[in-house]
Amino acid sequence: MSPTESEFLAACRRRQTGVPVWFMRQAGRSLPEYHQVRAGIGMLESCARPDLVTEITLQPVRRYGVDAAIYYSDIMVPLKAIGIDLEIVSGTGPVIAEPIRSRADLDRLRPLEPADVSYVSEAVTQLVRELGRTPLIGFAGAPFTLASYLIEGGPSKDYAKTKALMVSEPALWDVLCTRLADLSAMFLRVQIEAGASAIQLFDSWAGSLSAADYERSVLPHSARVFTQLAEFDVPRIHFGVGTGELLRLFGEAGADVVGVDWRVPLAEASRRIGPDYAVQGNLDPALLSAPWPVLADRVRAVITSGAAAPGHIFNLGHGVPPTADPAVLGRIVDLVHAEGPALRATAPAFAGTN
Repeated sequence: MSPTESEFLAACRRRQTGVPVWFMRQAGRSLPEYHQVRAGIGMLESCARPDLVTEITLQPVRRYGVDAAIYYSDIMVPLKAIGIDLEIVSGTGPVIAEPIRSRADLDRLRPLEPADVSYVSEAVTQLVRELGRTPLIGFAGAPFTLASYLIEGGPSKDYAKTKALMVSEPALWDVLCTRLADLSAMFLRVQIEAGASAIQLFDSWAGSLSAADYERSVLPHSARVFTQLAEFDVPRIHFGVGTGELLRLFGEAGADVVGVDWRVPLAEASRRIGPDYAVQGNLDPALLSAPWPVLADRVRAVITSGAAAPGHIFNLGHGVPPTADPAVLGRIVDLVHAEGPALRATAPAFAGTN
């Protein structure tokens, strides 16, 4: 770790000395100051206002002292920017007015131009100036997750329409996901060129797939996103939920850091992924309401398990729940910073793969 490199970036590059910590969905949801500034403002509108994006992104950095900021946005933003008719409905999630079901429907997916999201460049530039040495993480949705919303028309429990199209019309699927990969790559490029220090590709729902289907029909498109960003010297994080059987493939898609949910211990996850990747995670968000002594021991266990990996960024195994107590998150940050270096230093070293 160089004197000018942040702990977060050092961990991404597998040369950390401490344990950095940030939380997915830390910008918003559970923070009272977030609800105050967003009162009466829709989600997509708030994402298009650089002043709000800057303020909301900074709120958890001020409150918790986390080691990285996550850009406040939504994976639907680039789709909205190219004219897809969608809304984010409170309590439901993204709702697509006209789901994609045929080749003709693909005509609505035009390429994303930087000018379509000029407010993103403006907000990232402001944030980098305000954050100083604290890194900013940019993010986008991965092709499979975006495709699932477009095909299903909204959230789904089984992704039946998505999987059926994927296996029955592979040519249509490939064209759809190629366009979505290019869309996500451009959205990430805009953030990087404006100053983001790292990026995270969310394939939130890829865990619904078998490893064989993921490798055949999804991995090439996620890899296409990462390949288009290879010219930039920024760490690339890849995350999904329920991806225990996909962890090795998530790394192979082109990540530097593989996000791990709470279902697989980090030591085992790292063994599956291999020595060329850092890991991120993986405290179960449901445990945030547990008594502090119990929760603190779980935090320590995550750090100890993560020490078996060549790099570890402490995080939750998914996003911060809306009901989370901000004070508890603050205590977790303090514990990770205070005890993380010693726990990592005394834990067993990386044990390799099969």
